[in-house]
Amino acid sequence: MLTRIGHLAVYFLVRALLSLVQAMSIESCAACAKVLSVVLHDVLRLRRTIVEQNLATAFPHMSHEERNQTARRMWQHVLVMIAEIAHAPRKIHDSNWRKYLDITPKPELVGLMLQPRPRVCVTAHLGNFELGGYLTGLLGFPTFTVARTLDNPYLDTFVNRFREAKGQYILPKIGSAPQADAVLTTGGTLVLLGDQHAGPKGCWVEFMGRPASCHKAVALFTLLSGAPMLAVACIRRGRPLQFTLELVGVVDPAAASCDALAGVQQLTQWYNDVLAAQIRRQPDQYWWLHRRWREPPKRLRQKLTAARQAA
Repeated sequence: MLTRIGHLAVYFLVRALLSLVQAMSIESCAACAKVLSVVLHDVLRLRRTIVEQNLATAFPHMSHEERNQTARRMWQHVLVMIAEIAHAPRKIHDSNWRKYLDITPKPELVGLMLQPRPRVCVTAHLGNFELGGYLTGLLGFPTFTVARTLDNPYLDTFVNRFREAKGQYILPKIGSAPQADAVLTTGGTLVLLGDQHAGPKGCWVEFMGRPASCHKAVALFTLLSGAPMLAVACIRRGRPLQFTLELVGVVDPAAASCDALAGVQQLTQWYNDVLAAQIRRQPDQYWWLHRRWREPPKRLRQKLTAARQAA
């Protein structure tokens, strides 16, 4: 009972804050986000140690002040992202989406989405990834996105109602493998976040200069189904609610033979490389606040050390 009351209290608080955000202009929200980013980073020091460690790992040549500036802009991005999610259903429609969204490269990405075959789309905690699925559905391309179920059931229902408003369907992260297989079997589009820690038994590859564990299923979906893998990102360009839906890389088993398709390790390394390249171009729009890097198992550490010494 106490847990339920706590969940309800958090739910009503979130709804009240979102109502306040919706009552403000998006420009006012962006101005507030700039101030609040300093409060979160410098005053409350929210997840500051993790953010600093992640930035030091990814950008070892950055000065301490440059990393602090990047961290503040990251928090500003996260806050603006929330405001964009609150405003998007009221502002972006099927008749005016061109005012808010560019697609690049448009012929290639649209062509891949229109093909009568399945697709595996991989993205990261980069740009406004939540609106990426929303906007794709708005364009008439239904997708099935694998996402973690929130601990608060009321918030989970509320968030998924937004996500599924325009043709995006949410599959739970745990136990949805049969549903994901069915999506690919029937020629659908499966969307996954490729930068989530998969534990010690995951597929360990290099991500921005350090070993990171990835879910093997991401690569297996392409290797077993023959579906092309599309690395995509929804990047904010300049002002709030202005986006570019970008195809940053594609591997198609039907179109080419390449080293990336040699196995799970190779394909996992490929999408980590292309996503990392995009993150380096837009470091302010990446979620440095989540624990992407963990210590690999002892045997793997020894293997990596031996490989570096041999090199």
